[in-house]
Amino acid sequence: MHPEDTAARYDRIAQWWQTQHQDSLYGVAQLKRAIKYTPKNHLAIDIGCGSSGRFFKVLSEHGFQAEGLDISAEMINLAKKLHPNVTFYREDISAWKPPKSYSLIVAWDSTFHLPLDRQEQVVKKLCDALEGDGVLMFTCGGGYKHSEVSGTFQGENFEYSTLGVNAFLKILNEHNCTCLHLEYDQYPENHVYIIAQKHD
Repeated sequence: MHPEDTAARYDRIAQWWQTQHQDSLYGVAQLKRAIKYTPKNHLAIDIGCGSSGRFFKVLSEHGFQAEGLDISAEMINLAKKLHPNVTFYREDISAWKPPKSYSLIVAWDSTFHLPLDRQEQVVKKLCDALEGDGVLMFTCGGGYKHSEVSGTFQGENFEYSTLGVNAFLKILNEHNCTCLHLEYDQYPENHVYIIAQKHD
């Protein structure tokens, strides 16, 4: 599925998403774990921030200046109303060029929507966008091989892809990032989150 098709589907469920996720704790404990590994609290960005922007409160409480990126225009429009002081980018992450370096980059349940052939270059881009000792947290499908699956969510069809855990770890290592934490946090579902830190 092309990212713009994914955007259109999320446009249609953006209002529901905001209502259901504004006070959700989903992913918050994992975000707080990533923050503990982050020695600097300068700038943070939430990739695939959605319309609720539920991570922004946590980031602000820990002293970060937060930004958000999402491919869905409707998600961004709704998020701006809740968080008028946050800088937002309505962008396809695979085409986006980071304008600055970040202490923390979070891509929770977002980049796994990308086509398989875009996964590697996006992870590389996020690694490169970290400042020294910066931390990246992202979710992916587990397992040892690449795969693509389809699923239905709120009446909309979505596609998901993964390079496999070993491939993601290899990309991180090749781009000066070390895995600090890897967890199948929704087992037996094939959902993994990885926390990595950039080193010189």
